[in-house]
Amino acid sequence: MSKELVISTKGDQVRIAVLDEGRLMEFHQDSINDGFAVGDIYLGKIKKLAPSLNATFVDIGYSKDAFLHYHDLGPQIRSSNTFAKKVVNGLYKTDKLKNFRMEEPIDKDGIISEIFASGDSVLVQITKEPIHTKGPRITSEISIAGRFLVLVPFSNRVSISQKIKSKPERERLTNILEGLAPEGFGVIIRTVAEGKKVDELQADLNYLINKWAQIFKNLQKKVAPAKILSEMDRASSILRDNFNEEFVKISVDDAQLAEEMREYLEVIAPEVINLVKEYDDPYVPIFEKFNVERQIKQAFGKTVTIPQSKGAYLVIEHTEALHVIDVNSGNISRNSKNQEESAYAVNKIAASEIARQLKLRDMGGIVVVDFIDMTDAEHKKELFEHLRTEMGKDKAKHKILPPSKFGLIQITRQRVRPEINFVTTEENPNQEMNEVEAPIVTIDKIEQVLLNILERKDKDLSKMSLHVHPFVAAYLKNGLPSIQMKWFFKHKKWIKIVPRDAYKYLQFNFLDKNHNTLYNESN
Repeated sequence: MSKELVISTKGDQVRIAVLDEGRLMEFHQDSINDGFAVGDIYLGKIKKLAPSLNATFVDIGYSKDAFLHYHDLGPQIRSSNTFAKKVVNGLYKTDKLKNFRMEEPIDKDGIISEIFASGDSVLVQITKEPIHTKGPRITSEISIAGRFLVLVPFSNRVSISQKIKSKPERERLTNILEGLAPEGFGVIIRTVAEGKKVDELQADLNYLINKWAQIFKNLQKKVAPAKILSEMDRASSILRDNFNEEFVKISVDDAQLAEEMREYLEVIAPEVINLVKEYDDPYVPIFEKFNVERQIKQAFGKTVTIPQSKGAYLVIEHTEALHVIDVNSGNISRNSKNQEESAYAVNKIAASEIARQLKLRDMGGIVVVDFIDMTDAEHKKELFEHLRTEMGKDKAKHKILPPSKFGLIQITRQRVRPEINFVTTEENPNQEMNEVEAPIVTIDKIEQVLLNILERKDKDLSKMSLHVHPFVAAYLKNGLPSIQMKWFFKHKKWIKIVPRDAYKYLQFNFLDKNHNTLYNESN
C-alpha cells in the first residue's frame, strides 16, 4: 500500500486529497477565510447561561454563539479560568505551570451557574465546526495534539491509548513520559507512539510545549472574543494524524504551502522531507493530473458505481433526518446461476465502498443501508462482520447495529465538520433537461455497460455498434490511442461508433449486428 497527499490551492480554497494506490480515500476542502476549525483555541465571552441544559452559550466571534456543556468543562476549569484571567491582566508572567497554584477540581455532577456568570471570559477549544444553523461546539479542557502525544495543561496525568496492547510497551512509554512531562502538564500517548524512541517523543513534546508558549504569548492583553491559536492548516493536520511509512509522495501546487509542509516535516520526520514536491505545470491542474477531479465526480453523485463489481452501484439519498444507501446489483444476479452467492459477493464489495463513502463525504448522523436480500444466516453474519471491519478503518466515532428484520443495517457516525456535498451534474447543452450527469461519469458508465455485455453468452457479439450523440462519438474516437482503440486492445473486439444527431447529449445504445438492442440508455 502506498499513500499520496495531493493539495490544490485556488483563490481562498485549499483542497486536499489522500490517495491510496491512486484511489481517492479522503477529501477535505477548506476556505482559508473560514476561521473556525476543530482544534482552534479562543478566548470566549459567556453570553447566556442555559440552566435547563446545564450549559452556556459563548461568544467566540462567530455569527452563532458556541455551545459549552457542563460535561465539556473539564475538571480543572477553575485553574484554567484563573490562569487565563491572570495572563490577560499581566499578573502571571510565564507559560510554565510549575509554580502555578492549581485549584480544586469541579464536581462532575455540578451545575453551570456555579462556574460562570454572564460576561465572564473563558479559554475554549473548538471540538465541532459550525454545521448548518448550529454554532461551534466547544470544550474548555484544552489539549494540544502532536504526532505521538497530546499535551493537556493543568493536569499531571499520563494516559495511553487503549489500542497499544503490549503491556511491556505500555509500561515503557508511560515511564518515559512520566519522566519527560513538565510539571503542571498531563500527556496522552497516541497509538502511533508505539515503538518510538525517547528522542522522537522528546522532540514531539518540545513541539507541543512551544505551542503552549504561543498560547501564553497570544493571551496577553487580549479582550474576548479573540482567537488565541489556530489549529495547523488541514494539510499539516492530516500529516500529523495519518503520516506513516506508507506515504510515498506529497504534491502541492503552491510554493509557500509546500515550504510550510517541509518545515512541519522537519519537526516530525526530517528523514522524509524530500517527499514534498511542488507541482508547477501551468497547463494541467494538479487534481486533473492525479485523476482526482474525475474520481470526485464519480464518487460524490447520487449514483455511485462500485469498482470491481461488474455493474453494481449505490444510490445515496439525503433527507433531513437521515441518509439512505441502497445497494443495487445491476445486471449481475440476472445472469448468475446462484443468486444467493452473487448477492453475498456484491454486498461485500458494496460494504467496502459504503465505508469509503462515509469517510469520503464525512457523512454523519443516522445512515440506513439496504443491502441486496440474502436468505443465508451465515452470509448475513459475515456481511455484518465485514462491514464492521471496513468501518474500523474510520477514525470517526461510529456504531453499527446488526441487520433488522427487514434486512436493513443502521449506522450512526459522528461528524465534526460539515458534510462534503458536490454538484456532479452539469447544464445540458441541448436544454431538454435542466441538468445532466457529468460527461466523465457517462463515459465510465458506457465502459461498465460494455463489460457487462461482453460477458453475455446468449447473444452474437461479433459485430457490435455503439450509437451516441455526435459530441460523445467524437470524444470516443479522437486521440491516439482513442478510447475506441483502447477498447479494441483490451477486449479484442472492434466497437463501431455511430454518431446520432437525434440523440440527447448523454443517450447511448449498444446494438448487435442485426441492430437488436443490447442496452439502451435514454437519458
